[in-house]
Amino acid sequence: MRHPNAVLFAGEKPFPILPAVDHYAGSEKLMKKALQLQKELGPIFDITCDCEDGAHAGAEREHAEMAAAVIMSDDNLFNRVGARVHDVTHPHWRQDMEILVRLAGNRLPFITLPKPCSAGDVRVQIEALREIEGEFGVERSIPLHVLIETHGALREVWEIAALPGVESLDFGLMDFVSGHHGAIPGSAMQSPGQFDHPLVARAKCEISAAALACGVVPSHNVTTELKDIDYIRNDARRARSEFGFLRMWSIHPNQIIPIIEAMRPDFSEVQAATEILSAAQDTDWGPTQHDGKLHDRASYRYYWELLERAHITGMAISAAAKSRFFG
Repeated sequence: MRHPNAVLFAGEKPFPILPAVDHYAGSEKLMKKALQLQKELGPIFDITCDCEDGAHAGAEREHAEMAAAVIMSDDNLFNRVGARVHDVTHPHWRQDMEILVRLAGNRLPFITLPKPCSAGDVRVQIEALREIEGEFGVERSIPLHVLIETHGALREVWEIAALPGVESLDFGLMDFVSGHHGAIPGSAMQSPGQFDHPLVARAKCEISAAALACGVVPSHNVTTELKDIDYIRNDARRARSEFGFLRMWSIHPNQIIPIIEAMRPDFSEVQAATEILSAAQDTDWGPTQHDGKLHDRASYRYYWELLERAHITGMAISAAAKSRFFG
């Protein structure tokens, strides 16, 4: 029986299926704590070692080396630990890349680029990364996650999303609001303002639309709430259901599970997806009927990506479906 990846997307760029949470950690202590939680929960969330805000001035090299050591450690069971480097105007951004690629290039799932002001800024860092990979014998192209948090990046977001190697567009809410010089109130850095203010909502819509059209994952900004689980879950729910984001940042372990819960597909759709895809696979992906409705490869693509998201967020999937599609 042919796997859906071999049939449904032939000749197309495959859409990245990433964990629904990107958890940021700036210190070695927090990185190790996140790794322990990932060991307990499984690879249902990514970890990003922050070499930008996490590094003390003057200690950029040591911080990048520490992050690379964490990525290369035996505690990194799933190879889902990436890193954020400094922005293109910072004197240490290339050094960050060189250290990370030299010490951990074969295990890096992604590198995050902050604060570009244009597609040209992103292109400069992508080209440098490819040179560094070649220099240190890394025989793969490390995916890039790009923060959209400046006026210039938002203006060129479609061009950025289309750059080769870009896997995720991440919205940087705090810097975006700050960049408006007080024209957007501080209340728009949290809910409900972050969803209701027209300039912020416009930015989220544009980022999500550009990402999805270019086969890139849109990743939502953090929520500043650390303790109220319902508040955190509602932020993630609104990001997913109203703005089309498929992934969200976390800055505290308390945020991980409620974000995942909000980002998961509807259970009834997952049940339908397993039945529809199983019947389709049994007929070698010809048209089928399910619950009185006709399905073909167009709807199969929808249900396959839904089932992949269910799997990556740790939803319960039948043993038969796991054996068919994820064995």
